[in-house]
Formats: sequence, C-alpha cells, structure tokens
Amino acid sequence: MTRIAHVSLRRVRLPLVHEFQTSSHAKRFLEHILVRYESTGGAVGWGEIASPSGPFYSAETVSSCWAVARDFLIPIVRATEWDHPAALAGAMAKVRGNHFARAGFDMAAWSLFAAASDVPLAAALGGTRARAEAGVSLGIEPTIDALLEQVASRVAEGYRRVKLKIAPGWDVEPVRAVRAAFPDVPVHVDANGAYSESDIAVFSSLDELGLLMIEQPFAPRALVAHAALQSRLRTPICLDETVEDVDDLVTALRLGAGRVLNIKVSRMGGLTHALRAHDVARAEGVPVWCGGMHEFGIGRAANVALSSLPGFTLPSDVSGSDKYYARDVTTRPIVCADGWVDVPSTPGLGWEPDREFIESMTVDRVDVS
Repeated sequence: MTRIAHVSLRRVRLPLVHEFQTSSHAKRFLEHILVRYESTGGAVGWGEIASPSGPFYSAETVSSCWAVARDFLIPIVRATEWDHPAALAGAMAKVRGNHFARAGFDMAAWSLFAAASDVPLAAALGGTRARAEAGVSLGIEPTIDALLEQVASRVAEGYRRVKLKIAPGWDVEPVRAVRAAFPDVPVHVDANGAYSESDIAVFSSLDELGLLMIEQPFAPRALVAHAALQSRLRTPICLDETVEDVDDLVTALRLGAGRVLNIKVSRMGGLTHALRAHDVARAEGVPVWCGGMHEFGIGRAANVALSSLPGFTLPSDVSGSDKYYARDVTTRPIVCADGWVDVPSTPGLGWEPDREFIESMTVDRVDVS
C-alpha cells in the first residue's frame, strides 16, 4: 500500500513565445500548478493542474484550483492509503466537480505509481505505441495572412493535423483560405461552444470544406442541439467541453451528438477517468484523440503517455514544448519530429522536472508533510 508523506504545490508562471488569441481573451503567459508527491517509501510523482487563468473554458481557474487543492485535496491524499491510482481517484471523487484540480493530483499518483513499479507511465496506462502522432492547435490571428503564415510554419515542421480556432466573425473565410492554400493537410476547427442553433448556415458552409471534424460547436450541455446538427452534417462533430465524465460520454453517444471524442486529461479529472473514457469510446467504435490545455512539460508528458493507447487513432495535441515556451519545466523539452513525439521507455513520467527552474518561476507555494 502507498501513503503520501509529503505534498508540494508550486504555482508556476511561464511566458508564451507566441500570443495565443481565443474568442474570449489573449494569453501572453500561463500559470499552472505543479503537484509533487513523495511517498513514505521514497517514491516521487509529479502532476500538473493545467486550468485556465479565467473561467472561460470551464468554471475553474488557477485561483480556484489552488484553494481546492490546498484546502481539500491535500488532506484527502494525506489520509488515504492506496494500491492503485484508481483507488486514490475514488477517494478524491467526494470533491464534486473541480476536474482540473483533481486531474493534477491523479496525474501525480500515476507518475508515482509508474516510477515505483519501475515501468514507463505509458505502459502503466496500457499504452501500445512507441510514438504519438502530433497535431497542432492555432489561435485566432489578426489577419488571414497571419494565420496562413502560422499554418505554413507548422506544416513545415511536420505536424500532421492543424486545428483552427473559430468564433462568430472568424470562421468560414479564414478556414476556406487555409483549405485552399493547404488542400492536402488534415484540418479541423474548434468553436469552444461559441455558436448557437441560429448559426446553422456557418456549419453548412464549413461542411463543404472537407474538414476532419468540427469541434464543440455549441455550449457544453446542448446535447440535443449537437445531435440535431450532427444529423445534418457529413463532417463529424467532435465533443470536448460536453464530456466531463464517462456518464456524459454515454449520454452523448446514445443521442448521436457526436462521432469523435477529444479526451483531455484535465477536463476529465485525471488519467484514471481519461482511461475509462478511452475504453468506452473504443468499445463503441468512436475515434479519440488527446486534447491539450497548453500544458507545461509535466502535463504534456502525461498527454504523450495517454496518446500511446490503442484507441487514439487521430493526431493529438502533443506538439513540442518549443511551440509555447522558450524554456519548459523539464530538464529536456518535449520534441516533435516530423509529426511524431517519441513515447519514453524509461520508468515514471519519462521527462525529469527541472526543480531549480521550477522554483525560480514559482509565484506561490505550499508544502505539507
């Protein structure tokens, strides 16, 4: 049995190398919370709470995650003995919602479990691939020409799929321009729930552009609207914010609300729940891919491991660290080469956290022994 003797939280701020514009706001730097466990047996595990800074993607923020982690999750983790990360996830389930906060703690448990078992994290999860196919996500640019420059740069780097953020007023024309300039590149669009049922004409136009998928057109709980739209489109709808747990996934599948699933470790409350969603989707014949939240190297390492599972048949958002950060929180960056990221074969997380650099970029800290 495992018991955690020491828990550390570090609120770390890193500047972005390229401003990322969404429909809600622009990001110039990111703050995420790093979680470190040390067991009574001396094993160490790391996790990352990769919540947005503001409540625009979900209700959680860095500040809310910090409070929940400090006041509720640390006491649960300290009081729980467990033999498998799923058991610790079960103990944390008494905290309702707060998926991002729980995800970082669950990730640290899996990292520790893999290290203590002397196996790579991917193998502990049941991964079967030696490398993960990488796509890239691009934000809303000031002009279409600027967007085309970004796409050209990422295609030249070998990324095997390009995701374009869209929003009302920035949708059909920029996507059509990208499609015309890069006809052979798999492209999909992500609306982050910015549209309503009155915008059917937009999706009918996008449906003619040969897209890989249309991600999260409507608000998270608008399952009936998604089902109605999917029945009208040839292009698969991909669900993201709609699916926070496996029950959401089962409901969406029964309604026919989408044909593709974006599995985000953070959105689903950790690797334990992401693994369950993968298994359900695979059994239903639904292709999945791993989405990202601009994770630092620790969260990105978990995404790479998850993407090695057999159900991940589409390129995932596991782009190299250099797309976002001049220097990452791991001693070596995660690198994408010709559209692929190698899945580590070393025990544990696979990338070593750079503790000195982490401390230098920390803006708040908690240590509980």
